[in-house]
Amino acid sequence: MKIKTLKFGLYFLALVTVFVSCEKDDDDSTIIIQEEDRTEQQIKDDSTLVDYLEHHYFNSSFFESGSNHKYSDIIVTKLPQDDEGNYLDMPDPDQNTLLIDVVETYETEFLETDYKYYVLRLNQGEGDAPNFSDEVRVRYEGSSVVNENVFDSRITPEDLPMVGNGFTTFGTIRAWQLVMPTFNSALDFSINNGIVNYNNFGLGIMFVPSGLAYFSGTNTGASYDNLIFKFELLQYEQIDHDSDGVPTYLEDLDGDLDVINDDTDEDNFPNYIDLDDDGDDVLTFDELISKTYTEDDDMIPFMSEADAQDYFDTNAASNEMLVSIDINSNDSTYELKTIIIADSNDDGTPDYLDENITINYNEE
Repeated sequence: MKIKTLKFGLYFLALVTVFVSCEKDDDDSTIIIQEEDRTEQQIKDDSTLVDYLEHHYFNSSFFESGSNHKYSDIIVTKLPQDDEGNYLDMPDPDQNTLLIDVVETYETEFLETDYKYYVLRLNQGEGDAPNFSDEVRVRYEGSSVVNENVFDSRITPEDLPMVGNGFTTFGTIRAWQLVMPTFNSALDFSINNGIVNYNNFGLGIMFVPSGLAYFSGTNTGASYDNLIFKFELLQYEQIDHDSDGVPTYLEDLDGDLDVINDDTDEDNFPNYIDLDDDGDDVLTFDELISKTYTEDDDMIPFMSEADAQDYFDTNAASNEMLVSIDINSNDSTYELKTIIIADSNDDGTPDYLDENITINYNEE
């Protein structure tokens, strides 16, 4: 299912102007609407966000006891005002906390603009953290800072790819790619009467400027909308968009959290959707060394997923990556599958990115 509100086409970010065709009484003409300057808009947006954080509080005492709280448990309330519009003191300060006093402030550069965004961290979670390019299973609610109207929510878990392939799927807004990897997924889950219950998952709120969301787009009903997302990070799946053996997050060669601009062979297909990253006519998958382990060094089979994970953590080579841990249908033990990113000439460039190396490690 496609989610309109969070998805953002990969190539829409390159637009600098929006052209709107309007019908007039006298003639047909095209009006060019110039987008706001990103730096100038960010100054306005940050002022709006800080003002919101300074004049809103949440029910902090509720989260001091119990566990596995939901995003719907978070109640954010505006400070009371007198008849002249002056803000009054926060009620029940032993039960509530001003947002500005507890949010974490982050800075990032995006599209040559410096941005600030804010995160309220209510529970870190005890599972693993996703990468910016993974698919996350979440529950969430999105609203506007200006009017506080909810424009989207998911009560039941929703799977969202944070980076799409640009053709059939699209990714989330930039803010999600920044915030989600700073939280951990659930420690585990149980199933009772067909209902999945997650235990100790990431829980928080992000407060993001329009430049890390939809900017001039009207996905939420208004342009330059600063957004609030309450969320629960339940699970995630590491994604390899082109199934070439290299997880998508590793295809971000320059570390800028953008896989669109990494194109080693300059064929206009970014590495993360390119089956032959270096254009040497040997598939990327075949320039990696695949390995399968069915038991540890003491000839003891992996009796659980945890056994296999512990073995990998202890014994894996520095250039060896975990692909999967799968149950063996023959005897119900576990198989550990990995890849080794080979650099046969030790020049610091992996074989799959070196057009001068054409070794096929899967060739019989």
